[in-house]
Amino acid sequence: MGKGGQGMDQRGSRQQDTWLRAEDCDLSAFAALCEQETDPADCPLAANVTKRVPVYDCRALLPRLTSPDFGETLMSEWARVFSTGPGVVVLQGAEPDHAMIDRASEIFRDLIDRQNREGSGGGDHFAKPGANDRLWNSLEKHCLADPANFARYYANPFLALVSQAWLGPYYQMTAQLNVVNPGGASQTPHRDYHLGFQSAEAVSRYPRHVHLMSPMLTLQGAIAHVDAPIEAGPTMLLPHSQKFPAGYIATSRADFRSYFEANAVQLPLAKGDMLFFSPALFHAAGTNRSADIRRMVNLFQVSSAYGRAMEAIDRTAMVKALYPELLAAQLQGRLTPRQIADAIAASAEGYSFPTNLDSDPPIGGLAPKSQAALVHEALAGSWTAAALEAALDAQAAKRLP
Repeated sequence: MGKGGQGMDQRGSRQQDTWLRAEDCDLSAFAALCEQETDPADCPLAANVTKRVPVYDCRALLPRLTSPDFGETLMSEWARVFSTGPGVVVLQGAEPDHAMIDRASEIFRDLIDRQNREGSGGGDHFAKPGANDRLWNSLEKHCLADPANFARYYANPFLALVSQAWLGPYYQMTAQLNVVNPGGASQTPHRDYHLGFQSAEAVSRYPRHVHLMSPMLTLQGAIAHVDAPIEAGPTMLLPHSQKFPAGYIATSRADFRSYFEANAVQLPLAKGDMLFFSPALFHAAGTNRSADIRRMVNLFQVSSAYGRAMEAIDRTAMVKALYPELLAAQLQGRLTPRQIADAIAASAEGYSFPTNLDSDPPIGGLAPKSQAALVHEALAGSWTAAALEAALDAQAAKRLP
């Protein structure tokens, strides 16, 4: 009996090491982590540390980038900041060519006006639809609208260096423009893509090591297209919060959100300033309390080159071929619900991304419906094969660029 009990305790301990649960969301431990100071000695290349956030003077750093050794030193410092430091940096004056930024702003405004006239776009992951103006996939739209301006815009050494510092070479750039108009309310505090775009229930199904790995696949950033003083609602940040292991579960808890609201910091941004942070950092766009500032920020979401599978698979064709058999097996009891779910997992696309957020926005949730979710819905409703095929085709069309 004693040995059996001991074995159960050991198994329980091993399970706790593997899975993160609600009981791992200890607010006092989180507060102790977030309230630690940022030691300027840990970021010696920063011009200063403000509100525990290292602030870098890019005008002073730019001449030193001619030395490859200095670039590596700077990237090494940023990598430490994102992982074991406060998790966020501000790059003042990262883009000094304001005329070029203004031209990009004109392009973005034209695209938003066209989007509004056509009634397309809309939806937001962490704010009510209509609370701001979103331009999904501003990267591609910018490039097609004005290739010369795009080339100059993205030919920025600090954007490249900070991306490589966290993700290594061959990173994949994406961008989404966000305009928060006067009176626009703040977002709810959150972590970002990948795990941050799923519900707490879904997140709890991933083992602990995936929670720790997810932030290493993405870097979040932004460039200010206008001056954004505090009253305009620049991003609210909680330095050091990216180091809390259960953070992807904790963001949905009321006590953690209250702590964020009481303790988050904001730094004013000037036109051309950049902000970068770990996707695991608790953050949220702030409320625009200004009378006349349309806070325009282009959001960078840079992905690791390793975030892709080796083979290209036509999962839609697989699902169309498989569904009649799954439906028959369900009706005849030849496969259990678990076996059917396992077969769907091996064939259908279970992840909502990448998608075309213009035509497939995250309305009613953090992410659009996945292909696997559509198959489960069809089986639950005993759809005909023709009905599912039509729904799959419609879903695939929405995901196309």
